[in-house]
Order: sequence, then C-alpha cells, then structure tokens
Amino acid sequence: MKLFVIGATGRTGQEIVEQALPRGHEVTAFVRSPEKITSRNERLTVLKGDTMDENQLFEAIQNHDAVFSTLGPREVFKPSSLLHDSALATTRAMKHSGVKRLLVLSAAAHFPGIPNRIVSFILRNHMRDSLRMEDVVKGSGLDWTIARPPRLTQGNYTTYRSREGAAPKMGFSLARKAVAAFMLDAIEQKKHFQKIVGIAK
Repeated sequence: MKLFVIGATGRTGQEIVEQALPRGHEVTAFVRSPEKITSRNERLTVLKGDTMDENQLFEAIQNHDAVFSTLGPREVFKPSSLLHDSALATTRAMKHSGVKRLLVLSAAAHFPGIPNRIVSFILRNHMRDSLRMEDVVKGSGLDWTIARPPRLTQGNYTTYRSREGAAPKMGFSLARKAVAAFMLDAIEQKKHFQKIVGIAK
C-alpha cells in the first residue's frame, strides 16, 4: 500500500516509517524538516510541507491508500491548536483527494477514570487540543481509527493488547514500536473502522 505519514520525524512516526518499509509498503513522509529523516529506501519519499496547510496536503496526499497522523505537542504545558488545526487540514485534504483511510494517534487519558482525570488536568492544554482533534476526525465521515495508548516508552517490542472503546485493563505504558505495529496492523487487517481503540502493553 501507499502510506502517507504526518509527523514522520517524531518518535512514533519514525517507528511507523521504519516498520512499514520492511512490510513492503511505499511510504511518503510529510515533514517540516526533511533533513531529520536519514533513512534511505527506494520506497520512501520525503516531502517538505506544513501540516496545517490544506492545499499542500491535498497535493501530497493524492493517490495514497491511507494516512497516518502521529503529531504530538512541542510543549505539552502551553496552549496549542496544532493537533486540531492539522486534523482539520488533513481531513479536508483527504476528502477532496478521495483518500478515505485515516489513523490518528491520541491518548488513553481521554478514557474515564481518576488516574486519567489527573493526567488530563496536569496536561490540560495538550488534552484539550487532542480532544478537539478527535472531534474533527470523528466528524469527518472518513474511515478513521483513533489509537489511544497510555504513557509511551522506547521499549524494544511490538506486541500490544487492544480494546475498542476502552483501555485494556492494567495497561500503564506501551512502546512506540508497539503503537506503530498496531496502526500498521489496523491498516493491513482492515480493522477498527470508525472506532476509538485503547492499546497497551
């Protein structure tokens, strides 16, 4: 498949690119700073662009099978609309270009529960933006999947547990490699259409 990755220079985005290529996919990395991508592969295309520019996204997204967005905040404690604005531009560009499949990285802190409420309060600016992003995605009419992992780590494993509409029990962390594996599996297995999915170790 031809995959389009927004946020490909981030730690989770890098994992998606690195795992997608050995699986045989063609990958387009859409990034602000192309020089940060040092991988070289005949099936990897690196495009410079603004994730909040609908026209740039429209030009770049055409003829792809699926779009991944793994954007995260640059500063979690400051007010930001990065995730919301990018989601708006991305979903509009996808609808205009006819690409239907979208996978988005969100956060398990949006699930109910006291620990999640504490995290949501501490990171309230980021969580507010993340929730607004989810609303845009859910209202887009696209074939979306929202992945909600807990605290992300640099663990060296790709296994995960997943649960539609809720967090897996006792799931407190997850390796970025495993998040990438889940998102690629969802694409390849054609699963979790228009679902929020909790994932954990």
